[in-house]
Amino acid sequence: MTFANPVWLIPGGAVVAALIVAVVVFGRRRKAALALAGLPLGSRQGRQAGLWLVVSGVVVLAFAVAGPAASVPVPHAAGTVIVAIDVSGSMGADDAEPSRLEAAKQAARAFVEAQPSSVDIGVVSFQSDALQTGIVSSDHALAAGAIGRVPASGGTSLANAILGSLSAITGQDVTLPEEGEEAPDLGYWGSATIVLFSDGEDFGEQLQAAAELAQGAGVRIDTVGFGTAQGATVTVDGYNLRTVLDEATLQAIAEITGGSYHAAGDLTGLDQVAEQVSTRFTLKKQQLPLAWAACGLGVLLLLAGAATTLWRTGRLV
Repeated sequence: MTFANPVWLIPGGAVVAALIVAVVVFGRRRKAALALAGLPLGSRQGRQAGLWLVVSGVVVLAFAVAGPAASVPVPHAAGTVIVAIDVSGSMGADDAEPSRLEAAKQAARAFVEAQPSSVDIGVVSFQSDALQTGIVSSDHALAAGAIGRVPASGGTSLANAILGSLSAITGQDVTLPEEGEEAPDLGYWGSATIVLFSDGEDFGEQLQAAAELAQGAGVRIDTVGFGTAQGATVTVDGYNLRTVLDEATLQAIAEITGGSYHAAGDLTGLDQVAEQVSTRFTLKKQQLPLAWAACGLGVLLLLAGAATTLWRTGRLV
Protein backbone atom coordinates (compact mmCIF):
# COMPACT_ATOMS: atom_id res chain seq x y z
CA MET A 1 0.00 0.00 0.00
CA THR A 2 1.29 3.45 -0.94
CA PHE A 3 -0.07 6.96 -0.50
CA ALA A 4 0.09 9.87 -2.91
CA ASN A 5 -0.25 12.40 -0.06
CA PRO A 6 0.82 10.59 3.14
CA VAL A 7 1.15 13.89 5.01
CA TRP A 8 -2.67 14.06 5.14
CA LEU A 9 -2.71 10.97 7.34
CA ILE A 10 -1.53 13.11 10.27
CA PRO A 11 -4.38 15.68 10.39
CA GLY A 12 -6.84 12.97 9.31
CA GLY A 13 -5.73 10.76 12.17
CA ALA A 14 -6.03 13.68 14.60
CA VAL A 15 -9.59 14.40 13.49
CA VAL A 16 -10.57 10.75 13.80
CA ALA A 17 -9.01 10.46 17.27
CA ALA A 18 -10.81 13.58 18.46
CA LEU A 19 -14.11 12.30 17.05
CA ILE A 20 -13.73 8.93 18.78
CA VAL A 21 -12.98 10.62 22.12
CA ALA A 22 -16.00 12.88 21.63
CA VAL A 23 -18.31 9.94 20.89
CA VAL A 24 -17.08 7.98 23.92
CA VAL A 25 -17.37 10.97 26.28
CA PHE A 26 -20.80 11.91 24.88
CA GLY A 27 -22.05 8.34 25.35
CA ARG A 28 -20.86 8.13 28.93
CA ARG A 29 -22.34 11.50 29.86
CA ARG A 30 -25.67 10.63 28.26
CA LYS A 31 -25.78 7.28 30.05
CA ALA A 32 -25.02 8.97 33.36
CA ALA A 33 -27.64 11.67 32.80
CA LEU A 34 -30.34 9.13 31.94
CA ALA A 35 -29.45 7.01 34.96
CA LEU A 36 -29.52 10.06 37.26
CA ALA A 37 -32.94 11.05 35.96
CA GLY A 38 -34.22 7.49 36.36
CA LEU A 39 -35.09 7.27 32.67
CA PRO A 40 -34.69 4.07 30.62
CA LEU A 41 -31.79 3.87 28.19
CA GLY A 42 -34.28 3.08 25.42
CA SER A 43 -32.76 3.74 22.02
CA ARG A 44 -29.24 4.27 23.29
CA GLN A 45 -27.87 1.18 21.50
CA GLY A 46 -29.32 2.31 18.17
CA ARG A 47 -27.94 5.80 18.63
CA GLN A 48 -24.48 4.43 19.50
CA ALA A 49 -24.48 2.11 16.49
CA GLY A 50 -25.32 5.04 14.22
CA LEU A 51 -22.58 7.18 15.76
CA TRP A 52 -19.96 4.46 15.27
CA LEU A 53 -21.00 4.02 11.65
CA VAL A 54 -20.49 7.76 11.17
CA VAL A 55 -17.08 7.56 12.85
CA SER A 56 -16.17 4.67 10.55
CA GLY A 57 -17.17 6.79 7.56
CA VAL A 58 -14.95 9.64 8.71
CA VAL A 59 -12.05 7.21 9.21
CA VAL A 60 -12.40 5.92 5.64
CA LEU A 61 -12.67 9.47 4.23
CA ALA A 62 -9.55 10.54 6.13
CA PHE A 63 -7.82 7.52 4.61
CA ALA A 64 -9.05 8.48 1.13
CA VAL A 65 -7.68 12.03 1.36
CA ALA A 66 -4.14 10.59 1.60
CA GLY A 67 -4.50 9.05 -1.89
CA PRO A 68 -4.09 5.33 -1.18
CA ALA A 69 -3.00 2.97 -3.97
CA ALA A 70 -2.35 -0.76 -4.00
CA SER A 71 0.19 -2.60 -6.14
CA VAL A 72 -1.66 -5.43 -7.87
CA PRO A 73 -0.53 -7.97 -10.49
CA VAL A 74 -2.26 -7.32 -13.82
CA PRO A 75 -2.11 -9.56 -16.93
CA HIS A 76 0.04 -7.71 -19.47
CA ALA A 77 0.47 -8.54 -23.16
CA ALA A 78 4.15 -7.94 -23.84
CA GLY A 79 6.53 -8.41 -26.75
CA THR A 80 10.03 -7.32 -27.71
CA VAL A 81 11.08 -5.84 -31.04
CA ILE A 82 14.62 -4.97 -32.05
CA VAL A 83 14.84 -2.51 -34.93
CA ALA A 84 18.20 -3.28 -36.61
CA ILE A 85 19.28 -0.60 -39.09
CA ASP A 86 22.10 -1.02 -41.60
CA VAL A 87 24.31 2.09 -41.41
CA SER A 88 27.07 0.85 -43.70
CA GLY A 89 28.45 3.12 -46.41
CA SER A 90 26.34 1.45 -49.12
CA MET A 91 23.21 2.71 -47.37
CA GLY A 92 24.20 6.21 -48.50
CA ALA A 93 23.28 5.27 -52.12
CA ASP A 94 20.53 7.34 -53.69
CA ASP A 95 18.58 4.63 -55.54
CA ALA A 96 16.02 5.06 -52.75
CA GLU A 97 14.91 8.63 -52.07
CA PRO A 98 16.47 10.61 -50.53
CA SER A 99 18.93 7.79 -49.75
CA ARG A 100 18.68 4.20 -48.64
CA LEU A 101 19.52 5.14 -45.06
CA GLU A 102 17.05 8.02 -44.85
CA ALA A 103 14.34 5.85 -46.39
CA ALA A 104 15.17 3.13 -43.85
CA LYS A 105 14.93 5.63 -41.00
CA GLN A 106 11.52 6.82 -42.18
CA ALA A 107 10.23 3.27 -42.52
CA ALA A 108 11.66 2.27 -39.13
CA ARG A 109 10.08 5.23 -37.36
CA ALA A 110 6.71 4.45 -38.99
CA PHE A 111 7.06 0.85 -37.85
CA VAL A 112 7.82 1.92 -34.27
CA GLU A 113 4.79 4.22 -34.22
CA ALA A 114 2.59 1.31 -35.33
CA GLN A 115 3.55 -0.79 -32.29
CA PRO A 116 1.23 -0.92 -29.26
CA SER A 117 2.54 0.47 -25.99
CA SER A 118 2.79 -3.05 -24.54
CA VAL A 119 5.66 -3.87 -26.93
CA ASP A 120 9.19 -3.02 -25.79
CA ILE A 121 11.44 -1.70 -28.57
CA GLY A 122 15.22 -1.48 -28.86
CA VAL A 123 17.40 -0.10 -31.65
CA VAL A 124 20.61 -1.65 -32.98
CA SER A 125 22.62 0.05 -35.71
CA PHE A 126 25.18 -2.03 -37.55
CA GLN A 127 27.95 -1.94 -40.13
CA SER A 128 30.92 -4.26 -39.69
CA ASP A 129 30.01 -4.28 -35.97
CA ALA A 130 26.71 -3.88 -34.15
CA LEU A 131 26.00 -1.11 -31.64
CA GLN A 132 22.93 -0.90 -29.43
CA THR A 133 21.86 2.73 -29.90
CA GLY A 134 18.50 2.52 -28.14
CA ILE A 135 17.91 0.38 -25.03
CA VAL A 136 14.98 -2.02 -24.98
CA SER A 137 12.08 -0.20 -23.31
CA SER A 138 8.42 0.70 -23.65
CA ASP A 139 9.43 4.30 -24.47
CA HIS A 140 8.77 4.35 -28.20
CA ALA A 141 9.79 8.01 -28.48
CA LEU A 142 13.25 6.99 -27.22
CA ALA A 143 13.48 4.35 -29.97
CA ALA A 144 12.36 6.81 -32.66
CA GLY A 145 14.97 9.33 -31.47
CA ALA A 146 17.72 6.70 -31.60
CA ILE A 147 16.73 5.81 -35.16
CA GLY A 148 17.08 9.42 -36.26
CA ARG A 149 20.66 9.75 -34.99
CA VAL A 150 22.40 6.92 -36.85
CA PRO A 151 24.96 7.95 -39.58
CA ALA A 152 26.21 5.87 -42.54
CA SER A 153 29.79 4.58 -42.77
CA GLY A 154 31.90 1.41 -43.02
CA GLY A 155 31.22 -2.09 -44.29
CA THR A 156 28.39 -4.51 -43.50
CA SER A 157 28.06 -7.61 -41.35
CA LEU A 158 24.53 -8.95 -41.17
CA ALA A 159 25.77 -11.71 -38.85
CA ASN A 160 26.91 -9.11 -36.32
CA ALA A 161 23.59 -7.33 -36.74
CA ILE A 162 21.78 -10.49 -35.69
CA LEU A 163 24.19 -11.21 -32.82
CA GLY A 164 23.90 -7.62 -31.56
CA SER A 165 20.12 -7.83 -31.69
CA LEU A 166 20.15 -11.14 -29.79
CA SER A 167 22.38 -9.53 -27.17
CA ALA A 168 19.83 -6.72 -26.74
CA ILE A 169 17.00 -9.25 -26.39
CA THR A 170 18.68 -11.64 -23.95
CA GLY A 171 20.70 -9.11 -21.98
CA GLN A 172 23.92 -11.08 -22.49
CA ASP A 173 26.83 -10.85 -24.90
CA VAL A 174 25.91 -13.28 -27.68
CA THR A 175 28.69 -14.64 -29.90
CA LEU A 176 28.97 -17.56 -32.29
CA PRO A 177 30.70 -20.68 -30.94
CA GLU A 178 34.15 -21.61 -32.09
CA GLU A 179 34.51 -24.69 -34.29
CA GLY A 180 33.74 -27.80 -32.29
CA GLU A 181 31.90 -25.90 -29.55
CA GLU A 182 28.18 -26.14 -28.87
CA ALA A 183 25.93 -23.21 -29.65
CA PRO A 184 25.17 -21.08 -26.57
CA ASP A 185 21.86 -21.69 -24.81
CA LEU A 186 19.99 -18.38 -25.09
CA GLY A 187 16.72 -19.69 -23.71
CA TYR A 188 13.46 -19.33 -25.62
CA TRP A 189 12.31 -15.87 -26.70
CA GLY A 190 9.20 -16.62 -28.70
CA SER A 191 7.78 -13.12 -28.13
CA ALA A 192 10.85 -11.41 -29.63
CA THR A 193 11.19 -10.18 -33.21
CA ILE A 194 14.11 -8.62 -35.07
CA VAL A 195 13.16 -6.32 -37.93
CA LEU A 196 16.27 -5.80 -40.07
CA PHE A 197 16.37 -2.77 -42.40
CA SER A 198 19.20 -3.22 -44.93
CA ASP A 199 20.27 -3.37 -48.58
CA GLY A 200 21.40 -6.94 -47.97
CA GLU A 201 25.03 -6.49 -49.04
CA ASP A 202 27.05 -8.52 -46.62
CA PHE A 203 30.84 -8.61 -46.35
CA GLY A 204 30.93 -10.73 -43.21
CA GLU A 205 30.95 -14.47 -42.56
CA GLN A 206 28.79 -16.93 -40.64
CA LEU A 207 25.53 -15.23 -41.55
CA GLN A 208 23.64 -18.51 -41.71
CA ALA A 209 25.02 -19.61 -38.33
CA ALA A 210 23.84 -16.35 -36.74
CA ALA A 211 20.37 -16.74 -38.28
CA GLU A 212 20.17 -20.34 -37.05
CA LEU A 213 21.14 -19.20 -33.56
CA ALA A 214 18.21 -16.78 -33.61
CA GLN A 215 15.93 -19.52 -34.91
CA GLY A 216 17.00 -21.82 -32.09
CA ALA A 217 16.09 -19.15 -29.54
CA GLY A 218 12.63 -18.74 -31.08
CA VAL A 219 13.43 -15.24 -32.38
CA ARG A 220 11.77 -14.34 -35.66
CA ILE A 221 13.65 -12.12 -38.14
CA ASP A 222 11.73 -10.01 -40.65
CA THR A 223 13.83 -8.21 -43.26
CA VAL A 224 13.12 -5.03 -45.22
CA GLY A 225 15.20 -4.32 -48.34
CA PHE A 226 16.29 -0.86 -49.55
CA GLY A 227 17.74 -0.01 -52.94
CA THR A 228 17.25 -1.45 -56.43
CA ALA A 229 18.55 -4.37 -58.47
CA GLN A 230 20.10 -1.84 -60.86
CA GLY A 231 21.98 -0.31 -57.95
CA ALA A 232 23.88 2.95 -57.64
CA THR A 233 27.39 4.25 -57.14
CA VAL A 234 28.36 5.49 -53.70
CA THR A 235 31.59 7.00 -52.40
CA VAL A 236 32.96 5.22 -49.33
CA ASP A 237 36.28 6.29 -47.78
CA GLY A 238 37.26 8.03 -51.02
CA TYR A 239 36.41 5.07 -53.26
CA ASN A 240 33.52 4.87 -55.74
CA LEU A 241 31.71 1.57 -55.22
CA ARG A 242 28.84 -0.01 -57.08
CA THR A 243 26.15 -1.28 -54.75
CA VAL A 244 22.92 -3.19 -55.44
CA LEU A 245 20.03 -4.52 -53.37
CA ASP A 246 20.65 -8.16 -52.44
CA GLU A 247 17.13 -9.47 -51.94
CA ALA A 248 18.21 -13.11 -52.00
CA THR A 249 20.31 -12.72 -48.85
CA LEU A 250 17.54 -10.90 -46.99
CA GLN A 251 14.99 -13.52 -48.04
CA ALA A 252 17.28 -16.32 -46.86
CA ILE A 253 17.69 -14.77 -43.40
CA ALA A 254 13.94 -14.39 -42.99
CA GLU A 255 13.18 -17.92 -44.16
CA ILE A 256 15.58 -19.54 -41.68
CA THR A 257 13.74 -17.98 -38.74
CA GLY A 258 10.19 -18.22 -40.08
CA GLY A 259 10.07 -14.51 -40.84
CA SER A 260 9.29 -12.69 -44.08
CA TYR A 261 11.01 -10.36 -46.53
CA HIS A 262 9.48 -7.07 -47.64
CA ALA A 263 10.55 -4.54 -50.24
CA ALA A 264 10.98 -1.04 -48.81
CA GLY A 265 8.10 0.36 -50.85
CA ASP A 266 5.69 -2.28 -49.55
CA LEU A 267 4.11 -0.35 -46.70
CA THR A 268 1.38 -2.97 -46.41
CA GLY A 269 4.08 -5.54 -45.72
CA LEU A 270 5.48 -3.42 -42.89
CA ASP A 271 2.00 -3.09 -41.43
CA GLN A 272 1.73 -6.87 -41.50
CA VAL A 273 5.06 -7.18 -39.68
CA ALA A 274 3.75 -4.83 -36.99
CA GLU A 275 0.60 -6.93 -36.61
CA GLN A 276 2.53 -10.21 -36.48
CA VAL A 277 4.77 -9.28 -33.55
CA SER A 278 4.27 -12.08 -31.06
CA THR A 279 3.10 -11.25 -27.56
CA ARG A 280 3.07 -13.17 -24.32
CA PHE A 281 1.01 -12.61 -21.19
CA THR A 282 2.92 -11.76 -18.05
CA LEU A 283 1.92 -10.42 -14.65
CA LYS A 284 2.99 -6.82 -14.28
CA LYS A 285 2.73 -4.85 -11.05
CA GLN A 286 0.43 -1.88 -11.48
CA GLN A 287 -0.61 0.81 -9.03
CA LEU A 288 -4.38 0.72 -8.49
CA PRO A 289 -5.74 4.01 -7.04
CA LEU A 290 -8.12 3.40 -4.15
CA ALA A 291 -9.08 6.99 -3.26
CA TRP A 292 -12.40 7.09 -5.14
CA ALA A 293 -13.43 3.67 -3.85
CA ALA A 294 -12.58 4.76 -0.31
CA CYS A 295 -14.58 7.98 -0.76
CA GLY A 296 -17.58 5.98 -1.91
CA LEU A 297 -17.32 3.61 1.04
CA GLY A 298 -16.92 6.54 3.45
CA VAL A 299 -20.04 8.27 2.14
CA LEU A 300 -22.02 5.01 2.37
CA LEU A 301 -20.98 4.58 6.00
CA LEU A 302 -22.01 8.15 6.82
CA LEU A 303 -25.41 7.61 5.22
CA ALA A 304 -25.80 4.26 6.98
CA GLY A 305 -24.96 5.88 10.30
CA ALA A 306 -27.48 8.66 9.76
CA ALA A 307 -30.17 6.20 8.62
CA THR A 308 -29.55 3.90 11.61
CA THR A 309 -29.82 6.74 14.09
CA LEU A 310 -32.97 8.10 12.43
CA TRP A 311 -34.62 4.65 12.34
CA ARG A 312 -33.84 3.73 15.95
CA THR A 313 -34.44 7.15 17.57
CA GLY A 314 -36.48 9.19 15.13
CA ARG A 315 -33.77 11.86 15.21
CA LEU A 316 -30.41 12.37 13.53
CA VAL A 317 -28.74 13.54 16.76
